[in-house]
Amino acid sequence: MPESPVPPAGAPAGSTAPAELSAEDAKLVTLARGARSRVGAVEGAAVRDQDGRTYAGASVALPSLTVTALQLAVASAVAAGASRLEAAAVVTEASTLDGAGHAAVRDLAADAPVHVAAPDGTVLGTVVA
Repeated sequence: MPESPVPPAGAPAGSTAPAELSAEDAKLVTLARGARSRVGAVEGAAVRDQDGRTYAGASVALPSLTVTALQLAVASAVAAGASRLEAAAVVTEASTLDGAGHAAVRDLAADAPVHVAAPDGTVLGTVVA
């Protein structure tokens, strides 16, 4: 998947401009959109582990607990036994990837692409570092 060296506005270092996603990564965006819309959350996310299994989550904001969608998806993967991630996607109205979710992905994969998409599924960019 070729990626343009031009990052989206406000993107973290290591970001690239939108590129054509593989079918597997496009599925992550679809799962993230579904997780977000199902509960009306601010964000939805999905990850794929080393065995090709996928996990999705939506952002949680309770008085005693706040978890980003990407943190929840990563936590679900780890709870199911994942030891490595191949890719991740976040669907959000924000123009950048949240730091906590990015860190959670990096805990399991230094090089997994994290695709950031708008609520309509348009990929805004990909964080690769």
